[in-house]
Amino acid sequence: MTLKTSDLCDACDEALPCALPFRGWGQRRAFAGDIRTLRVHEDIALMRDMVNQPGHGQVLVIDGGGSMARAIFGDVMAGVASRNGWAGVVIHGALRDGHEIDGMDIGVKALGTVPKRGERTGAGERDVAVSFGGVTFIPGRRLVADDDGVIVLPEGVTEADIRIDDVVAATAAYAAGPSK
Repeated sequence: MTLKTSDLCDACDEALPCALPFRGWGQRRAFAGDIRTLRVHEDIALMRDMVNQPGHGQVLVIDGGGSMARAIFGDVMAGVASRNGWAGVVIHGALRDGHEIDGMDIGVKALGTVPKRGERTGAGERDVAVSFGGVTFIPGRRLVADDDGVIVLPEGVTEADIRIDDVVAATAAYAAGPSK
């Protein structure tokens, strides 16, 4: 993926940036896809079920309530998600096995790491709107992530629909300085 979230935000005022300090793992430093969601609290059962389904290039957004007490994603599930075609995972909470995930063909954003695994009760909700960082993540909407952050695009819009040429040219002209 060559598009940058910063360029997309500059070119599309309706692009919504998630205002959380995500860290990134995995070999895909940038990824995009249609959103699927989970809302869980320190529980991994629904996530395990979801990543075992074909991902079709989608991005799984897991609202873990920002909890850093238990990891709700790890290397085994990252491997499953990658094999099943998920583009990436965004976690409002913690993961574990970050070093191992860094070697995998997937993009993962999370608030940080903790070694303790989440419970497996199955409590939670899937494919519901979840909100964190000032953004509501709605299933089916388009998410784009890179090292600068995570954004959600307006309904029905993909990154390919946004013309960034003008903002990139304006930035380049500014960087070149005043013309003489």
